[in-house]
Amino acid sequence: MPNVQSNGLRLEYDSFGNPSDPPMVLIMGLGAQMISWPVAFCEMLAEKGYYVVRFDNRDCGLSTHLVDAPAPDVAAILGGDFSTASYRLSDFADDTAGLFDALGFTTVHVVGASMGGMIAQQLVIDHPDRVASLCSIMSTTGNPNVGQATPEALALLTRPAAPNRDAAIESGVAALKLIGSPDFPTPDEVLRQRTANGYDRSYDPPAGLRQTAAIVASGDRTEGLHGVHVPTVVIHGTKDPLVNFSGGEATVAAIPGATFVPITGMGHDLPDALFGTFVDAIVANAKA
Repeated sequence: MPNVQSNGLRLEYDSFGNPSDPPMVLIMGLGAQMISWPVAFCEMLAEKGYYVVRFDNRDCGLSTHLVDAPAPDVAAILGGDFSTASYRLSDFADDTAGLFDALGFTTVHVVGASMGGMIAQQLVIDHPDRVASLCSIMSTTGNPNVGQATPEALALLTRPAAPNRDAAIESGVAALKLIGSPDFPTPDEVLRQRTANGYDRSYDPPAGLRQTAAIVASGDRTEGLHGVHVPTVVIHGTKDPLVNFSGGEATVAAIPGATFVPITGMGHDLPDALFGTFVDAIVANAKA
């Protein structure tokens, strides 16, 4: 796959569709590689007339991993001491803007899921002239009073690294089942294959902790979101255990004129059965 230099880092990416079509960039979430955006989903968006790009965030997949960065002290960060957080969501946003530059994009339709939604929000706050439309999926504003994970889901973020490939795959499948959509379940064999593909491509648990630290250290974006004036759609599942539904409600309330697409029975994943719903909402918003 191709890669570019952005903000002093290597970012791995791939693309779908016609480069002459309007660009749409997909930003994935915490510890999730670009392959977590399913190919079929990307192709559906491309068929609607967009040049779709997905990429690995810093500290993920085949992009640069900051292996020399200090280990984050999660307890201290949760207590308000951010000195061991190596970067913030604004750095992710700058990475993404640098990706736009490297690919020759002036303005871009931006779609972010989970932490990717947070990055997308920060991107439109920090680089408002680069974003043509915004879609925030299963994300939140950074307000600590909304979007909180259940204790069981929160434990996923701090679980110890698996000792080997088999254990990592089994742990990954269990995690995906825990946070997945109760009303739109994904077969275990599909989850297992996706988890194996991710492990074989890149496995770096300490990097996930650094990304977690960035989220916590970045604070509340609500005030900045009040100044967003691009077409925005917010998509959130009613049964999301990792980012509570209130996070989506707060996001749509913070952004003037935003449209809300609540999905009954959806958890914290992108079920195949909902691809059409996602694509319709994203495209309608982009056309706005």
